[in-house]
Amino acid sequence: CVAQTSEWEQEGSTNAVLEGESDPEGAVSWGSETQVSDEGGVEGGQGFSEPPEEAKLFVGNLPYDVDSEKLAGIFDAAGVVEIAEVIYNRETDRSRGFGFVTMSTVEEAEKAVELLNGYDMDGRQLTVNKAAPRGSPERAPRGDFEPSCRVYVGNLPWDVDTSRLEQLFSEHGKVVSARVVSDRETGRSRGFGFVTMSSESEVNDAIAALDGQTLDGRAVRVNVAEERPRRAF
Repeated sequence: CVAQTSEWEQEGSTNAVLEGESDPEGAVSWGSETQVSDEGGVEGGQGFSEPPEEAKLFVGNLPYDVDSEKLAGIFDAAGVVEIAEVIYNRETDRSRGFGFVTMSTVEEAEKAVELLNGYDMDGRQLTVNKAAPRGSPERAPRGDFEPSCRVYVGNLPWDVDTSRLEQLFSEHGKVVSARVVSDRETGRSRGFGFVTMSSESEVNDAIAALDGQTLDGRAVRVNVAEERPRRAF
């Protein structure tokens, strides 16, 4: 499994989450020649020059009532917004609380990160950073072992138990298993745990939406759990 996946590139990515109503069209494109397909994907019309991949940004911790048009309006302060898309859950057609924005230039994307990362919107602090480019090294599985759909969750509040951990991740897909690691002697949480999702795309969604987000005052760390290759004897 990999880290962030730019779901805005995928056909039919107009999906949503378990809370809050959102624009069912899923994607709004900006720029004179950019069009939105009937299925919510973004299609370039004639004469449209695709912006550089480095100008694509991940936007996390969005209020659930923010749709793609409102997302684009937020980023207007940093420059020309070419594409803005809130990601939706396929089954509920509600916002998943994150999305992607493509600015016209790399410079404008960098300005957007400076202006809007940590920006308070309706009581939620936005997470804005560069979206992982396609084919980047961090997206490839490491080692010779099979990729895993298991994620590590660190810096958990001490009172978060397995049930709450499972509930948190269930907003981003089907949870196969969840476990908060506890001290063997005291039974108290050690502040981290592991969650296994049912698919690679759900792992990507969970990481994109939850890594760095605040839970009871603590910034949670979420990334793919590294599998250790077996030792040869």
